[in-house]
Amino acid sequence: MIKKVLIANRGEIALRIHRACHEMGIKTVAVHSTADADAMHVRLADESVCIGPPSSTDSYLNIPAIISAAEITGADGIHPGYGFLSENAHFSEIVAEHGIAFIGPSAEHIRMMGDKITAKETVKKLGIPVVPGSEGGITDDVEAKRVCEEIGYPVIIKASAGGGGRGMQIVRSADELSTKLKTCRTEAKAAFGDDAVYIEKFLLKPRHIEFQLIGDSFGNCIHLGERDCSLQRRHQKVLEEAPSPVIDSETRERMGGIVAKAMAEFGYCGAGTIEFLYEDGEFYFIEMNTRVQVEHPVTEMITGIDIVREQIRVASGEKLSYTQDMVRFFGHAIECRINAEHPFTFMPSPGVVTQYHPPGGLNVRCDSAVYAGYKIPPYYDSMVAKLIVSGYTREGCLLRLRRSLEEYVIDGVTTTIPLHQALMDDPEFQKGDYDIHWLEKFLEKHNAK
Repeated sequence: MIKKVLIANRGEIALRIHRACHEMGIKTVAVHSTADADAMHVRLADESVCIGPPSSTDSYLNIPAIISAAEITGADGIHPGYGFLSENAHFSEIVAEHGIAFIGPSAEHIRMMGDKITAKETVKKLGIPVVPGSEGGITDDVEAKRVCEEIGYPVIIKASAGGGGRGMQIVRSADELSTKLKTCRTEAKAAFGDDAVYIEKFLLKPRHIEFQLIGDSFGNCIHLGERDCSLQRRHQKVLEEAPSPVIDSETRERMGGIVAKAMAEFGYCGAGTIEFLYEDGEFYFIEMNTRVQVEHPVTEMITGIDIVREQIRVASGEKLSYTQDMVRFFGHAIECRINAEHPFTFMPSPGVVTQYHPPGGLNVRCDSAVYAGYKIPPYYDSMVAKLIVSGYTREGCLLRLRRSLEEYVIDGVTTTIPLHQALMDDPEFQKGDYDIHWLEKFLEKHNAK
């Protein structure tokens, strides 16, 4: 078993990893930028190392500094969390070359699933359904026109190396194709250093459904059910719930079985998520995330399984603690991402938190590294907390979430708590009647008032 883990991340996920490690008797090393010297994970870790100035390029993305920190502290494992270097195959290779366990999948699997064209081709061979579209990258207008005529408009052009909602263009007619293809390739080159794009059928009212997986190095892979992540703004998730209001147990067992079997055949070791668009009873593969997800707590709340703990176990060469028949689903859970932003314009609001009081009570969890007096820096992602609650039913979960949002105090900065409170009052959301475009329309109506 790994004895000391360097946490190559910051914020709430760094604290989450620290807690899992200490519960397993594993020591931790916190690396941090100068802007995060007073961060909670830095205060609680057994050791800490400053790896650079505030810019993430010079700190949390600084591979030589992170490897040096691991060597001088004697860390024998590195957990990358999410974001930053978590899906960087080169980083994974360097970690392994230094004799340190990378708490994540192999570099080969990260690389294959990080390229959306290769990922789509791979999962298709493994029996996972995909969105109709181009077989590979699109290089010119003639080829793009042929693909679009075959699958029909509307279509969406995506950057092959894309992520985070960048490098995407929706094309509703042939007249728009040439211009939007050029725009998407330019955006892809600027954002990812790669102008390769591909084309898929654009579904009109799909939901975003993802299945949580964990595999080990012994050929075992289990699924932990699905999460519904359809509430999104500009392709960024705002709220997630599990199970999905539109997926029944039979469908869950069938699709979960398909993805777990496919990833076992793939030889996948670690935590991962297969993401789908779901419409009219059909699933269409979008991408695979080869890391722990921001929204992993909702799955933990309905299964009782510690996903980060399992990540560390399988990275240590251990077998999974669970077989598929041991996985049980109970109740309903919802996670609200709370950002230091204006709740409806999403203008960033960094600053000093003057008062902080998280909610409590039965089945209420708050993952946050914030405390009274903490200065939220302007250099990183604006998410400051995740409020996760569960209940016996979805209705009961919503009532508990409403109460918890009322209790939550974060003063000194503006947060998105009022947005989540507004969602709780919306009849369509209360019924679970929404798709990936619903939140944008909700915000338009709210801002027009």
